[in-house]
Amino acid sequence: MSDACCGDDPTPANTPTSPGSGTTETAEPTRLWQVGEIRYAAVAAPLLLAGYAAGWLGAPEAVVLLLKAAALVVAARTFVPATLRRLFRKGAGRNRIGVGTLMTVAAAGAVALGEVGEAAMLAVLFTIAEGLEEYAVARTRRGLRALLDLVPARATVLRDGVEQTVAPEELRLGQTLVLRPGERLATDGTVASGHTWLDTSAVTGESVPTEVGPGDGVYAGSVNGTGPLEVTVTAGAEDNSLARVVRIVEAEQARKGRGQRLADRVARPLVPGVMVAAVLVAVLGSLFGDPLTWLERALVVLVAASPCALAISVPVTVVAAIGSASRQGALVKGGAALEAMGRVGVVALDKTGTLTRNDPAVVEVVPAPGRTREQVLELAAALEARSEHPLARAVLAAHPSPGPAEDVRAVPGSGLTGRVDGAPVRLGRPGWVDPGPLGAQVERLLGAGATVVLVEEGGSVAGALAVRDELRPEAAGVVAELRRSGYRVAMLTGDHRATADALAAEAGIDPGQVHAGLLPEDKARVIGELRADGPVVMVGDGVNDAPALAGADLGVAMGAMGTDVAVETADVALMGEDLRNLPRVLAHARRTRVIMWQSLGLSLAIIGVLMPLALFGVLGLAAVVLVHEVAEVVVIANGMRAGRARPERTRAVGDGPEGAVGGPAPAQSGLRAHR
Repeated sequence: MSDACCGDDPTPANTPTSPGSGTTETAEPTRLWQVGEIRYAAVAAPLLLAGYAAGWLGAPEAVVLLLKAAALVVAARTFVPATLRRLFRKGAGRNRIGVGTLMTVAAAGAVALGEVGEAAMLAVLFTIAEGLEEYAVARTRRGLRALLDLVPARATVLRDGVEQTVAPEELRLGQTLVLRPGERLATDGTVASGHTWLDTSAVTGESVPTEVGPGDGVYAGSVNGTGPLEVTVTAGAEDNSLARVVRIVEAEQARKGRGQRLADRVARPLVPGVMVAAVLVAVLGSLFGDPLTWLERALVVLVAASPCALAISVPVTVVAAIGSASRQGALVKGGAALEAMGRVGVVALDKTGTLTRNDPAVVEVVPAPGRTREQVLELAAALEARSEHPLARAVLAAHPSPGPAEDVRAVPGSGLTGRVDGAPVRLGRPGWVDPGPLGAQVERLLGAGATVVLVEEGGSVAGALAVRDELRPEAAGVVAELRRSGYRVAMLTGDHRATADALAAEAGIDPGQVHAGLLPEDKARVIGELRADGPVVMVGDGVNDAPALAGADLGVAMGAMGTDVAVETADVALMGEDLRNLPRVLAHARRTRVIMWQSLGLSLAIIGVLMPLALFGVLGLAAVVLVHEVAEVVVIANGMRAGRARPERTRAVGDGPEGAVGGPAPAQSGLRAHR
């Protein structure tokens, strides 16, 4: 990969492609000895050591020179041919000159000065550093592609009532996949029959198993619990959720963050600039001193200013961090998104589908005097059974077996009318139905952020139902964690003010940070206002919040495993429905950004220190090469730290202190859901 560290292309040429990408998949090295540069170095280094040993033992000069020259030829084979091809390639433009060019010129100059051993040492150390770089990038990419290893080698399908075992690649849309307890799902599908709990932790990062039944979507890599399932296949092996995630990440890794662009901006002009400086040192020094001495110093300056560590510092960090984020349940689309996530100071949360599950439920039933709760639910469910209103599902979930109703008609903007057991019944909003003696209770429920539906039978109120889309159990803990981490947390919603304020209070969001009654374009405007306090991350569902996601410095979508639109719209997508993944990935991005700038700072410092030392003859060529290549190894090792997630004990809801991520769900203002 000779010139891969030059800042021209951080992606190795032999990077494998994702399944279904339409390109040939090439194997990556899985062991250090499989890297070509390391193999060449393993031959060149003993030859070089043998050359020096022969000199110390008094061997003929020709033998010593032959051994050192052989070491130089073997090591130079890894970067000199590629450098020459780049220099003479048509259309290469400003990418013709790279770090490999500097190393080639320095090695040639050392040979011209008679320092064959110095040239060989430069080539060997550079080759070792290049091999370690390639191995580091391959290793971090394998971490991302390990997601595909979650797909089992075999799957069981049902054909004409007979179970058959096939490879995942042979699965076709519409086939019935049989999943036994403890087995891993081979592709995406919809549950046709059976109930069970699925462990999706390896795929989405959610620690709590998910209950599934007929009609529920399930995803590749999930592990079945105790119940057998029959699943209708909805995606082939090359296009399931895991393959799609890997394909998108690999495609988006070419996007470069500010830090990586800085490395490119510095490295590209630095290389020709250093070559000009070296020429000036040689020419001007020769005018006032020994030409041979200043020519040698010019070559040392040439190597001292090599930006190899600078150019590789950010790509290695970005690739490692993206792979780690994918294993933590977050899909990060490239270095630009990663760095933006590390800089944000304001977190804007959509309410419906983000802080809540977008699953309204009956949270309280208030019967009128002389009535019972069951009577009220029976009347409401009888009418709602004929309705397509969004609230009908919540009412029927609370009372799934309603009695018959007659003459049911919808009154637009008001509610429903009909007859139950011959008596006239109305169901609708306060104002259309008189709350009568329940007026105070209705006001209380409205103040708690619930939607209130009144039931009237025979001209008198029978009761009131409070319906609300409840907070996710982990929402309050997530908000508390974000605030402890120094983020300003705001809530954006299209709901009316009372509902927004009530839910925000339960989630722990300051009243002044609640923005209610917003249209999609209003959300984008509010994002612009929030930016006054720093870069903003918008967390939404990726569809209704598209303007806000696009207008924010960073867009984060929930539920990427099942939503193509979410993946395409947002810069980052949480692969599961667990909101606790948000503070985790934000903390990961902050840590990655620190590592990134550490590596950049170290790389620039090395150049800044080595150049004057080389110019004034304090360090020779061998010392400069050694320091440079050791620094590159340090930078690579530092960048790979971004691929290691910090250990964190994941608590289930209710298993931690109040306000902690994963702690108990907040009190529901006296409202309890009746599902």
